[in-house]
Amino acid sequence: DTFRKLLLNSQETDETDIGIASCEASAYLARHLALRWGSARADISPDEVAEHLAAERAREHAHFIRTLERSGDLDRTIEFLPTEEAFADRVKQGHGLTRPELAVVLSYSKIWLYNQLIASDVPEDPFLSAELARYFPVPVQRRYGNLLAAHPLKREIIATAITNSLVNRMGPSFALRASEDTGASVAAIARAYAIAREATSMRDVWADIEALDMKVPAAVQADMLAEASRQLRHATYWVLGHQQRLGDIDAAVAALSPGLIALNLGLEAVLPAGEQARFAAREARYATGGVPARLARRVAALDLVVAGLDIVGIATATQSEVPRAAEAYLGLGEALGLDWLRQQVDQLSVDGHWPAVARSTLRDQLYALQARLATAALRTNSRGTGAAAVAGWLDRNAAGAAALKRTIADMSGSGAADFATLSVALQAVRKLAGD
Repeated sequence: DTFRKLLLNSQETDETDIGIASCEASAYLARHLALRWGSARADISPDEVAEHLAAERAREHAHFIRTLERSGDLDRTIEFLPTEEAFADRVKQGHGLTRPELAVVLSYSKIWLYNQLIASDVPEDPFLSAELARYFPVPVQRRYGNLLAAHPLKREIIATAITNSLVNRMGPSFALRASEDTGASVAAIARAYAIAREATSMRDVWADIEALDMKVPAAVQADMLAEASRQLRHATYWVLGHQQRLGDIDAAVAALSPGLIALNLGLEAVLPAGEQARFAAREARYATGGVPARLARRVAALDLVVAGLDIVGIATATQSEVPRAAEAYLGLGEALGLDWLRQQVDQLSVDGHWPAVARSTLRDQLYALQARLATAALRTNSRGTGAAAVAGWLDRNAAGAAALKRTIADMSGSGAADFATLSVALQAVRKLAGD
C-alpha cells in the first residue's frame, strides 16, 4: 500500500517533481524487496538464470562479437571480451559470457541497432512512431501530448525505444542474425518484429509472466520468457517471408490477430491426438511449476504460433473458417508424419552459426510445405470439414503419401535423425507437394 501511494503520488505530481516522486517509490520498493528476498526468494536467483541462458547462447554471442569486430564496431581486447579460443573452452565447459561481459555485449548491440534504425525510415513509420508517446510519463502525455510530435529528438527517441524492445526481449544478436538468415534489412526486421509481437499479443504474455515475480521459481519464469522469445523469433521470420503480401504494420496485425485469437480459443477442438498429448504435457509442466492455469495454457500454445500463422494464411487463401483450415493443416501434419519431422529438426544439435541457419531453413521449409499441402487439400474439397478434406486428399494421393510415410517410418526406426536424413525426408515432402 505504501508503494502504491508513492507511485500514485508520482503520477499526479507536477512534471517538475516527477523524478523525485518516482525515486521515492523506487527506493521504497527496493528496500521492501531486499527485506523479503531472503525468505521468499525463488528457487534460483536471476543471476543464475542469466548465466544459464548465456551458456546456451554462447555460440550465438561469439558470432555476434566476431561480426561486429570484423566491421570495426567493436574491439574485444579493449572491452575484455573472450577470444575465440576462450569461447571454445567455455562452450566445452558449458559456460557462456559472464554478467559483466553480457552487459558490454548488450550495450554494443544497442549501439549497432540504434545506428541502423536512425539511418532508416523506421522512426517515420506511423505505427512505430507511437513509441514516442510511450517514452514519456503519463502526466506529460496528458498535458503535452499535442506537442510531442514536434519534439526535436523525436526520431532519436523512437529509434531508442524500438532498439530497447528488440534487444531486451529478443537478445543482443537477434537483429543481426535475422538479417543474415533472411537477407532482410534491419528496418524490415523491426517492422516484422512489431507485427509478430502485436499479432500474437506477446506484450500480454510478458506482463503475465513478469507478474509472477516472487510467486513462482525464477527458473520457471526464465523458461517461459525463453519460450516466448524463441517463438516470437520464429513468428518474426514467418512475417519476413510474407511481408510483401501483408502490407504495413496496422494492416498485417488486423489480418492476422483475429484468426490467431479464434484459433487459440478453440485449440483443443482441432488438435489431433499426438499434438494434443504434446500440448497437454507442456501445459502440465508449467502448471507443476506453480503457473496459473490460464497462463500455463497460453505459454504451452506458443509452440504452435507459426502453425497458427500458417493456418490463418490458409484460411484467407481458401476462404475457409479458421477451425476448418486448422483441421486440415494439423491433420495432414499428423497423418503424414510431418510432426515427427519437425520434432527432429528442433532437436538437431548445432555447433556454430551456419548449422543453426541450416536448422532454421529446414524448419521454415517444412512449415511452408505443410501449408501448401493443406491448401491443396482444402481447395479440392471446398465444402466439407477440414478432416474430410484431408481424407479425400490422402485417397487421391495414396501412392505418394504411402511412400513418404514409409520413408519417415524407416527414419524414425533408425534412431535420431541428422541433417542429411532430414534433408532427404524434406525432399520426399517436396515431391509429394509437386515441387
